[in-house]
Amino acid sequence: MSEATPALSFPPLMSGEAVTGPEDPFETACKRAVLGCDAGLVVYNLAHDTLRAALVFAPEVPLTRAMAMLPTCGVGFQNALGALAPPEVAVHLDWGGAIRINGARCGRLRAAASTAAPNEEPDWLVIGLELPLWPKDEDGGAAPEDTALYAEGCADVEAPALVESWARHCLHWITRWEEDGSKPLHEEWRGLAHGIGEETRQNDLSGTFLGIDEDFGMLLRDGDTTHLIPLTTLLETP
Repeated sequence: MSEATPALSFPPLMSGEAVTGPEDPFETACKRAVLGCDAGLVVYNLAHDTLRAALVFAPEVPLTRAMAMLPTCGVGFQNALGALAPPEVAVHLDWGGAIRINGARCGRLRAAASTAAPNEEPDWLVIGLELPLWPKDEDGGAAPEDTALYAEGCADVEAPALVESWARHCLHWITRWEEDGSKPLHEEWRGLAHGIGEETRQNDLSGTFLGIDEDFGMLLRDGDTTHLIPLTTLLETP
């Protein structure tokens, strides 16, 4: 792939903006959101070794509920890659946003919003996607728990097609969430979730990952105490 980022095609209600070089599409999407861009803007940067994209939302619900867009975009990514990759490629999602391909970490999802107040309706919410296409070193020895898309049997998956597919599948799940509530999304995400029932550490707390509440908050059991860790704790400062 050349360094020139191609123009992509997005479904109705979505639009695209390509950025190049070192420009971070997540940061750019946050800036566009602050200036009042339309919801559905997809900002993307397709380098030879990394895919980065970000999707702008204009939620009409409190932040606690709006944060469901983080797992929504994770499910959208799994569906998108599943439609393009060989069937033996397994994609799972960490609660904290990490993406796993064939068990190893391969990129992440991230989030930022106009407010961090859980009960406030945010003016905007941005979900970012980062995916390494090629390993940083040839043998992967520097970070054996990390991988890259093309090292996992996905060399025929073209980055532009993957971004377009991600946008389409995200829109599908956004529509389902709006029309049918969180239950279908819950069921889909739980089938892809990594680490439920296992020991984990999140936000300086350690315990057993029991599952999620209705707003996708992590339920973490530490001895006799079950902690609820809201998705809002994952927000980054734009």
